[in-house]
Amino acid sequence: MFIEMHASWQDLLAAEFQKPYFEQLTAFLKEEYATKICYPKADEIGAAFKYCPLDDVKVVLIGQDPYHGRGQANGLCFSVNDGVAFPPSLLNIFKEIQTDLGQPIPQSGNLERWASQGVLLLNATLTVRESEAGSHQNQGWETFTDAVIKLISDQKEHVVFLLWGGFAKKKGAKINRDKHFVLETGHPSPLSANRGLWFANHHFSKTNAYLSSVAKTPIVW
Repeated sequence: MFIEMHASWQDLLAAEFQKPYFEQLTAFLKEEYATKICYPKADEIGAAFKYCPLDDVKVVLIGQDPYHGRGQANGLCFSVNDGVAFPPSLLNIFKEIQTDLGQPIPQSGNLERWASQGVLLLNATLTVRESEAGSHQNQGWETFTDAVIKLISDQKEHVVFLLWGGFAKKKGAKINRDKHFVLETGHPSPLSANRGLWFANHHFSKTNAYLSSVAKTPIVW
């Protein structure tokens, strides 16, 4: 299955596409998308790489799975299409931005506006079967996204990595913390947030302060 992405990613990731694990993953996805309802739509699987060229990456936000409800996932982690009700995790993200930066909660949960500013919205697993959370885990996506994280860590400097929750923190093992700024906190899901592990983390203001300190334009969250 072809992943539509910006040309800046293609050459550097070409070797991954040729590896046996990715060929097996491609075969798995062709069968899944042909016989099951899967999300996001096939042409949105690479949206994170399409809307955020490698050269523009300033922030990497690592999610786990796409949303598995109808009409929600759009290929960007935590993001939903215009007009779709905010899932609880996304609402908690917006509440923290409101507290941290004094910004009103937006009308749309489509985070393409973040991607266009250099925020790579990367799920560890890029696809999922409808109503079956985690159904495409352990098929090869995790190996691919580990390679992406390592690529960014090796090729770039002064990138902010936002690791929310235990799963994302494990994905952070590939990051060179001497070159990059890593922020960790609990997951924005209600289960974590209600236990006091999400709110008041100030990750959005901390991200922008760091970007300003290395002469990069802050993100309009």
